Amino acid sequence: MTTAVTTRKDEAYRALDVVLDPELDEPITDLGFVRSLEVDEGTVHVHLRLPTSFCSPNFAYLMAGDSKDVLTALPWTEHVLVELDDHHDSDKINAGLAADAGYRGTFGHEAEEDLDELRATFRRKAYVAAMERSLNAWLKANPEASELDLAVVTLGDLPDNRTTTALLRRRESLGLRTDTAAPALVDHAGRPHAGDLTMVMRRARATRVSIDGNAHFCRGLLQTRYPGAEEQQVPRSEGAFIPLTTFTTQEHSS
Repeated sequence: MTTAVTTRKDEAYRALDVVLDPELDEPITDLGFVRSLEVDEGTVHVHLRLPTSFCSPNFAYLMAGDSKDVLTALPWTEHVLVELDDHHDSDKINAGLAADAGYRGTFGHEAEEDLDELRATFRRKAYVAAMERSLNAWLKANPEASELDLAVVTLGDLPDNRTTTALLRRRESLGLRTDTAAPALVDHAGRPHAGDLTMVMRRARATRVSIDGNAHFCRGLLQTRYPGAEEQQVPRSEGAFIPLTTFTTQEHSS
């Protein structure tokens, strides 16, 4: 029986699994955004790439900054260099990361939006999409039910599968109840939805379709811009658990 040997390079690459594209709600490792990763003893050097040169600078900085954070947190790293390639703000972002200047220190007056606010916005959207996936699956499994019946569905009514696990993880990230008696159809603050539940689900579906559509589009753009990138992309699995990054530092939000 052979045992797989985990190298430091493997460990560093897997650490990047928790770094998400905030808009697409997917790890940068699955999206193919990690162009290269090299390890030399305690030094890690990463090159990141994005689907276009004009991707939002705050998204780009967030992903690059989170990448540096998770790699720096590894117990054996001594020096971490993260560089973003082929972006119109690459020089500025790379210089800011190297100097640990933080988001506001990097962009100055251009940093109009706090990164914590950005994270919160897209975390809420990811929750709405996960909720829609789970409840839509419940409706399909209960064809006699209608969307009006969703008002009484609890988390305990949902199947024990990856779709539900993803929903629970996202609820946990927002501080929402995850016990089996908790109502499944609530907003990002945990409040039950009032009014027309058909419209509530329609809006949630629009959010989920937007996320899924953007993810598909950006994957294609990356493949066009960097031929061969598809070999590094992991097919999106509906309802699969996507870990939420917990590496939010004061420097990056100040």
